[in-house]
Amino acid sequence: MTTTTPVCNGLRDFYEDPAVPVASGTPRSLRQARMLAAALGPATAGAKTVLDIGCGDGTAAATAAPFLAGHRLVGVDWSQDALRRAHARLPYAVRGELTDGGLPFASGTADAVLFSEVIEHLVDPDGALDEIRRVLRPGGHLMLSTPNLAAWYNRALLLAGVQPVFSEVSLRAIHGRPGTEVVGHLRLCTARALRELVTASGFEVVRLRGAPFHGVPRPLRPLDRLACAVPSAASLLLLHARRT
Repeated sequence: MTTTTPVCNGLRDFYEDPAVPVASGTPRSLRQARMLAAALGPATAGAKTVLDIGCGDGTAAATAAPFLAGHRLVGVDWSQDALRRAHARLPYAVRGELTDGGLPFASGTADAVLFSEVIEHLVDPDGALDEIRRVLRPGGHLMLSTPNLAAWYNRALLLAGVQPVFSEVSLRAIHGRPGTEVVGHLRLCTARALRELVTASGFEVVRLRGAPFHGVPRPLRPLDRLACAVPSAASLLLLHARRT
């Protein structure tokens, strides 16, 4: 308990740094947007409220917006710097947290939640999923994406004794693995672990898909796209679940 406050303050300082990346690749955003649009249906049947929790600079939500015409899209983040940038892309962007009082929405008021590349940054993913479940109506949709610990290249790297891609041991520098960009990943899931975590939190998994990672070296990108056919080996995991 004595380390909780310094750790949280350190993470807040890290994410308030404008140099820290807050957007993910377009291929993942497009695949996730299409999954969400198919789940919600056209707005002619009634406008739905979609919360993009951990919206960052709003890039992912702005990518999804053309697929969600007529629906209400609200960006949510606790980083003031990220929200300033999100306001340039989204009609609504509000400050909110998954802990310390929860999100600024009443229970059962959201029809869908986008949760893109967020869960791997959290100290308490269980509490976050509980709060997301609270704001979703029964039957509401959760669209979650996260890097895959068991991506095809990570399996080879581990066999060679190399730290897996996406995993980090420091907020200051990369150690023991390829890459140079520190993004603050605390937890990583395999496809099986993600399914079990979400199910245990009161959701029913509808579908799990794979997506490519924009940071894969160009010569390997065809192989990365091919791996998406087997989600358990893909770079990124795209999960669609419904609140039970």
